[in-house]
Amino acid sequence: MIDTNHKNNNQQTISNSISIKGIGLHTGNLVELTLEPAAVDNGIKFIRVDKKNDNVIEAIWSNVSETVLSTTISNSYGVKISTIEHLMSALSGLHIDNLNIYINANEVPIMDGSSKPFVEMIEEIGIKKQSKKRKLLNVKKSIEVSENNTSVKIVPNNQFSIDFEIDFPSKIVSKQSCQLQLINGNYKTDIAAARTFGFEKDVKYLRSNGLALGGSLDNAVVVGENEILNKDGLRYTDEFVRHKILDSIGDLYLAGSPIIGYFYGNKSGHYLNNQLLRKLFSDETNYEYIN
Repeated sequence: MIDTNHKNNNQQTISNSISIKGIGLHTGNLVELTLEPAAVDNGIKFIRVDKKNDNVIEAIWSNVSETVLSTTISNSYGVKISTIEHLMSALSGLHIDNLNIYINANEVPIMDGSSKPFVEMIEEIGIKKQSKKRKLLNVKKSIEVSENNTSVKIVPNNQFSIDFEIDFPSKIVSKQSCQLQLINGNYKTDIAAARTFGFEKDVKYLRSNGLALGGSLDNAVVVGENEILNKDGLRYTDEFVRHKILDSIGDLYLAGSPIIGYFYGNKSGHYLNNQLLRKLFSDETNYEYIN
């Protein structure tokens, strides 16, 4: 996202195109993805190359159409792309404003379950500074959305910070909290490698409903009743809550601009993240754009 050190930054894209292949977490399909540099003010756009017409989907909060276990965006023609949150999180963490993403399927590849592979491939190809200033979204009022015992909130602040708490009925995960100010490139060290996770007891149910068909120990942390099933264990002692932060950073980047504000998440997920943006943008007195 953004911190006070980045207020004078120009927009950025990548220096060259880069392609990768991977498996879709939920579909199990092999996916090819190509990132292409884009002009100033282009924003982030997904282009479904397996569709001939009406195949561009802008990565923006108002295009979010589904939030069950991942974030899906759709255009007005019903063309969609799902599981975008890890890639969007990487783009946010690296301050990439403009990018065209060409993809031959309806789901972004899961890679290793984190945003680290996307961060590494972008850093390898290089980041290009552009000729126009970034437009920052400054939160002016406190906005909160809650449902049952979960909630999200964003309040005015002088930089982007995030505070998240989870609580699962699992003695392995249990209650975890993490608070971060995203400054000095610490997205890469503190968040990017945190993997998505699931519970062994849920796998059968998910697959019978056409979900997690591509999931494996190679792309998710799987939590058993008494242990982590991945033989190498966890990457962070609190990897579970850090992955929730990773997801939230990706979902919030669908604001279309980096946010200046303090985000609080309490046992929340993709649905409430999008509802928060919808409420934020429902009243123009809630925010302002600054260069």
